[in-house]
Amino acid sequence: MSQTAKTIQIYLPKGNPRGLRVAEMTTRTVRLIEIPRVDIHDFFARDDANQVGLYFLLSDSDDLSRPKLYIGQTGELKRRLSQHHIDTKKEFWTRAFVMLSTNNTMTQTHALYLEHKAIKTAQEVGRYDLQNGNHGNRPHTPDPLKADCEELFYTLDVLLSTLGQPVFESLTFDKSIEAVINNTADLDSATNGFDNKKSSQFEISPDALDTQSLLNQELPKQESPTLFYCKTKNADAKGYFNEDGFVILAGSIIRKSSTSSLGSWAINEKAKLVKENKLIDGKGDTYQLTCNHLFKTPSGAGQFATGRPTNGWVEWKNKDGQTLDSVYR
Repeated sequence: MSQTAKTIQIYLPKGNPRGLRVAEMTTRTVRLIEIPRVDIHDFFARDDANQVGLYFLLSDSDDLSRPKLYIGQTGELKRRLSQHHIDTKKEFWTRAFVMLSTNNTMTQTHALYLEHKAIKTAQEVGRYDLQNGNHGNRPHTPDPLKADCEELFYTLDVLLSTLGQPVFESLTFDKSIEAVINNTADLDSATNGFDNKKSSQFEISPDALDTQSLLNQELPKQESPTLFYCKTKNADAKGYFNEDGFVILAGSIIRKSSTSSLGSWAINEKAKLVKENKLIDGKGDTYQLTCNHLFKTPSGAGQFATGRPTNGWVEWKNKDGQTLDSVYR
């Protein structure tokens, strides 16, 4: 997402900041409406409820599990959301986000393209537990129309994040920062194995073998995070803490077995990631995580890694042995 300055207008039709909210970027033609399920009929009363649009159905999440997300498109938002409102198979959602155009120029082709791209991107990012069974149907899209759709998607991304739903924000870093993370994750290899390694934007010289000098090299604007580690029997995970929760990084070793007191959410999450080939068999009683994975809390991340109930604020420690609690609280 571009880091240039933007002006976004948020309108509260009922004056309630927790109720219906309408967000627009002042220089674009995209409108994003946040709809608490309890206020769905307030949206139905609006003129733009009859437009073509893209929609997102989201659940609330507890402190550990990822929120559920369903993405769809329709030629008539009111009719389709009414169906979802009474559908017993979609009782999970508590809030909807609806994307439409301010000048009523979004077509069904736009919506189909955006649905396909949104599902695919959300699945790749992995911040939410996606409920869609497929990627949607991408229509034949001439280049001019494709360019329009990409502009619409960019604005959608910004507005969703502004309203607290970073559906498309990546959990990964650019290549140079990935290199720093990977090369500093293990302090032994940081001092013994960097002679011939290169990142995408800088070379590690013999004078830069210690961790601190490596981190001080000139990097892109994106700041390298502080890494924390969780090392117990059959678990050797690394990750970082940010405003969204705790991210366990790809390559982490995760304990396969679980104690009887571990919450069912963690067991189900592992089973889901195994099915998606995001957790693969390792040596003995271990899995290896193949992609970065976000948890709502450090404790959720710690329980997932260790296979037992744990306080993530003290389980995760940086390279100096400081707990997450001592660094961030």
